[in-house]
Amino acid sequence: MTSHAPIRLKSYICGAWKAGSRDGAELLNAATGDLVATIDASGIDMAEALEYGRASGHALRMMTFHERALMLKALGQHLMGLKDEFHALSLATGATPRDGWVDIEGGIGTLLGYASKARREMPNARVLTEGAVEPLSKDMSFSAQHILTPLTGVAVHINAYNFPCWGMLEKLAPTLIAGMPAIIKPASQTAYLTELMVRRIIEAGILPPGALQLICGSVGDLLEHVTEQDVVTFTGSATTGRKLRAHPAIMASSTRFTMEADSLNACILGPDAVAGTPEFDLFIREVAAEMTVKAGQKCTAIRRAFVPRAQVGAVRDALAARLGALPVGLPDDPQVRVGALASLAQRDEVRARIRDLAADGEVVIGNPDAVTLTSGDPDMGAFMNPVVLYCDHPEAARAVHDVEAFGPVSTLMPYDDLEQAVALTRRGKGSLVASVFTDDAGVAEAAVLGMAPFHGRVMIGNRASAKTATGHGSPLYMLVHGGPGRAGGGEEMGGVRGVKHFMQRTAVQGAPRLLSAVTGQWMEGAQTRSDIHPFRKSLTELRLGDQLVTATRTVTLEDIEHFAQFTGDTFYAHMDEEAARANPFFEGRVAHGYLIVSFAAGLFVQPDPGPVLANYGVDNLRFLTPVNPGDTLGVRLTCKEISPREGGEHGEVRWDCQVTNQNGAVVAQYDVLTMVAKTWPA
Repeated sequence: MTSHAPIRLKSYICGAWKAGSRDGAELLNAATGDLVATIDASGIDMAEALEYGRASGHALRMMTFHERALMLKALGQHLMGLKDEFHALSLATGATPRDGWVDIEGGIGTLLGYASKARREMPNARVLTEGAVEPLSKDMSFSAQHILTPLTGVAVHINAYNFPCWGMLEKLAPTLIAGMPAIIKPASQTAYLTELMVRRIIEAGILPPGALQLICGSVGDLLEHVTEQDVVTFTGSATTGRKLRAHPAIMASSTRFTMEADSLNACILGPDAVAGTPEFDLFIREVAAEMTVKAGQKCTAIRRAFVPRAQVGAVRDALAARLGALPVGLPDDPQVRVGALASLAQRDEVRARIRDLAADGEVVIGNPDAVTLTSGDPDMGAFMNPVVLYCDHPEAARAVHDVEAFGPVSTLMPYDDLEQAVALTRRGKGSLVASVFTDDAGVAEAAVLGMAPFHGRVMIGNRASAKTATGHGSPLYMLVHGGPGRAGGGEEMGGVRGVKHFMQRTAVQGAPRLLSAVTGQWMEGAQTRSDIHPFRKSLTELRLGDQLVTATRTVTLEDIEHFAQFTGDTFYAHMDEEAARANPFFEGRVAHGYLIVSFAAGLFVQPDPGPVLANYGVDNLRFLTPVNPGDTLGVRLTCKEISPREGGEHGEVRWDCQVTNQNGAVVAQYDVLTMVAKTWPA
């Protein structure tokens, strides 16, 4: 491996790079033992860093969700162009190029994914509404709406050593989308890679000042200065996490704290997945991969594998063959498939935990105390061959359900029936992820429902999804990452759910006109304006509450019969008077719901070319009152929400559409979604 001059890591605090006041601890190359960097954060004023972040966070909060999303998109694209530089330094962490891809491209992909999801699912606004408007008076003069706004503090992210890039970016993405600045504290052992990426982020000049700070070294007294507006997240050991959660300042201010801790994740080989089935082969592939990607240093790795007792021999043999074919050595060696652990101290820790696990079983694959390498020096690099233990009586064991060896280690255990297997997975006291490999729907249902309360994510593996499944150990930005109990009780990512962790939910009550001004959405009881047809207005001219009350149209029996024949929808309630009357919901033949929607469109659409470019959907459609022949329908169409597309020539407009009959009863209620040009020739 190519060696580089040692780096003196610096922290990025209050808009400047600052070195610690001491020489710092040495960080060694995980594969060669060479000095990579020194790290120290002594002398840094942590209270000042928090105050700087809080004060400068105003710039982020003033941006809309879409503006922040485009900022993340630009940042992700910039970082992707620098990935080779990150990969070169990543080798020092012991990660192979495949391992680095998960960390580097996986992290950048999370940035880009959040940027895309925020623009698709969130408004181009600074306030996020949640749920429906709650009317609080009969005359609609007093209503309430739940809103979410960004906290005005700083999100402090304390990360683990195993994913120096992804671990930072998966937390940073929802934080910045929410409008909250962040302080990143990477684990020291691999902080040099995080520091390099942060340097490139700052140099890009894409983020506003103060949006991102970095601490390389101890956080010192940082947590003593957190407030009720700050957030602290932690990824690491449960022991350390519990100490942080109980910090006096966090307790006193009820500072939001979320933890993702070590986890004894489990997988089950279904009783139907015998040797020779695709599910058996998929199980073997997945267990081996989870033991060896990042040398098993993954919080989602499979630590406990439960198999039908009759399949133990076949599983052991198949795992031995697959693991034995994976060369261990220097991460830049093209032949190598398993790199090094993060440090020699970490290897010693894993060996000690294997000795603990051996109290409940025996090592059946690999030798934890001897290393066989394709390349590298076993005394200088933190290498370890994969190790599988076997525990024959897991129901009576303790260590295998309590001890985690954070490396290429897994324990194989038999079960006698599926109920026992599910019960054994629960012995881990809460995990990030569990999986079941089966092609039997009944097995899948029983396993998932049994395991779900104890795991943050459950994956079902079978032949149909084998080629497309992302795998047991892959957290995805659109899915929650976290788990109950031992796993920390926290939750990260999960798409827009993750954004809300950095926002305050508030119930706002008031007159609809004022609530509408706060939320950027028209609601029943707010002001309206009726002048020219709202479809003749460009985005720059359109205002919330612009409204059209249409002429009316009477529905005839001939309309219903024509629609039925034209569409093929001859459901009895539309065609048979006697059968319709027998239906407790109808008094006779009724109009089709989509006939009502079609007639409504005919009443409110303005046919000439104009600012409205396209109708792209209908949301929340409900049919509330049956329509019979002879009923007369009218429409009230109101501009409900305007969301300009950043950098584009159009935006999305949401219209409240209410269809009523001659008695004023609401027949149908829904939102119409249109694309509208920002400007249009007069």
